[in-house]
Amino acid sequence: MEHDLSPAILAGLRRPRPYPAVSVLTPTHRREPDNAQDPVRLRNVVAEAKRRLEEDPAVTRERRTDVARELDLALAEVDLAHAEDGLVIYAAPGEHQVWTLARSVPERVVLSDTFLTRNLVAAQTAGQPFWVLSVAADRAILWSGGVDRVAEDHAGGFPLDRPAEDFDPERQERIGDAPSTFRDEGTRRFLRAAGDAMARVLRSHPRPLYVTGPEAALTLLDEAGGAVRDAVHVPHGGLAGSSAEAVWQAVRPAVAEAARGATDAVARELDAARGRKEFAAGVDELWQSVREGRVRLLAVEENYRVTVRDDGDHLVLADSGDLDAREDVVDEIVEQCLETGAEVRFVPDGALGEAEGIAGVLRY
Repeated sequence: MEHDLSPAILAGLRRPRPYPAVSVLTPTHRREPDNAQDPVRLRNVVAEAKRRLEEDPAVTRERRTDVARELDLALAEVDLAHAEDGLVIYAAPGEHQVWTLARSVPERVVLSDTFLTRNLVAAQTAGQPFWVLSVAADRAILWSGGVDRVAEDHAGGFPLDRPAEDFDPERQERIGDAPSTFRDEGTRRFLRAAGDAMARVLRSHPRPLYVTGPEAALTLLDEAGGAVRDAVHVPHGGLAGSSAEAVWQAVRPAVAEAARGATDAVARELDAARGRKEFAAGVDELWQSVREGRVRLLAVEENYRVTVRDDGDHLVLADSGDLDAREDVVDEIVEQCLETGAEVRFVPDGALGEAEGIAGVLRY
């Protein structure tokens, strides 16, 4: 199952496909007892997708068989033991993908000539992903961080190991002077290479970066310059050979502090926008503004969702299941904002006060 949505991957998902490109979305659950319903619900929604294929006169028998086979292959790849809050399956002639999301999605099946990506984009943005680079004198490991954990990532050729002939830990032990290891030219070269590899990852997958390691290693990375210089330092040795849980616990306070700072900065921007009369709030007002490309900054409370329908002039509240109800309008707004170059920030529930869960700063 996929987790990391890069700009290149998103562009690939959005390219037109031979009809039908099938998108299957279903909410999932991380814990008991709610997750007991997930296998049945998943099988049912995939069965619904196959039924839609059978009933669509625009789908030839050959295409129907091909896409149904891809749906079965995707279903076999789903590992609900590692489910998060939502699941998306994409299937088209000759291809399929499975995405697990840290944000709930409405249950739906869509047949089109492109995949439905707005829920995927919103979930990725809400997850506020980050990188953690853990370094030692002889090893550098990359971790991908999300809502409540990190996982090892192999982007950029990581993990990197210093060649054995270039590193003599027994000599270090004999000398008994650990800091001297980081004065060694071989160590400097290795850490520069790690920094260069990390810079390449950041160019293709830009995210906040946290770097863990002994103080001496962090100093060397700073001296090397480049993109790693702007990282948040977490002085903590031993994590280049440790578990994901140990890394998460080490960086968790720094991640929480950064999130608090970001939320405070959003609040200040919204307050200033009120004074300049460049403030908008509520899904209806923001839906109008985002379609005009006027939103510069969008703030959304983490669990804010609302079901609406379009009455022609405005979005009005609706019940789930109503005719023409739009259960994922918040995700639509998020994706459209990103498409127009707006910054999107998710903040804790209640942080927006009277703004009803969603607010924005307008360009004009």
